[in-house]
Amino acid sequence: MSASTWPPDRAGSGLDTARLGLDTAGSGLPTQAAVLVPLFLAGAQRVPHVVLTRRRAELRRHAGEISFPGGRSDDGDARLLDTALREAEEEIGLARERVRLLGELPATSTFVTNYEIHPFVGEIPAGVAWRLSAREVDAVLELELAQVRAGRTRVPIERRGVSFETDAYVVGEHVIWGATARILEHLFERLQPAAGDGGLALSI
Repeated sequence: MSASTWPPDRAGSGLDTARLGLDTAGSGLPTQAAVLVPLFLAGAQRVPHVVLTRRRAELRRHAGEISFPGGRSDDGDARLLDTALREAEEEIGLARERVRLLGELPATSTFVTNYEIHPFVGEIPAGVAWRLSAREVDAVLELELAQVRAGRTRVPIERRGVSFETDAYVVGEHVIWGATARILEHLFERLQPAAGDGGLALSI
C-alpha cells in the first residue's frame, strides 16, 4: 500500500466525485494502516537522510508514486508499529532489529482509499543493503532531508483525467505528494538532533 494518495485532501480539490465514481458517504470507518519513516546519518558529517520507495509502474493503485514502506494492518499484527516494521521488511528487506524507534507522527487520512495511516519514525544504520519486493517496489530512494525540505513547492497533478494542484516536495526527478508529503511536513516540524549522542530525535 502506498502512503501517497490523491487528491491530497477533500477541501478545495475541485473534484467531481461522481465523475470519478467515488462514494464519499457511508464509507464507514477508515482502514488502519502504518508506514515506517526510516532515517539514517551518512558520512563523517552525519548528514540526515530519509528512505522512501518508488512503486512499480504496472501496479493497479498508485503506480510509480513515491511513498514510505508500509501497508494495512493484518490480524497477525499486535500493534500498528508491528505493521510498519513488517511491511518495511517485506518491501525493502529492512530487518526490524535494525530500527531504533524515535516516535510516532500524527495519523494522516486519505480521501479516495479511506485509509488512516500511522507513521512511525525510526533511525537505521547507513549502508543497508536493500532487498526490494519484486511485486511492489521499483526503487529505494535515499534522499538528503535538507534537499527534500528545500524542494517544497506546489505542482500540477493529473489522475484519471482530473487535474488539480497540490503541495509537494520535488528533489530532482522525484515528486513527492499526497499523504507522503503531509507525513514529511509533520516530520520536519518535529525532527531535531538528539542531545549528546549525535543521533536524531523527535520533539513531543
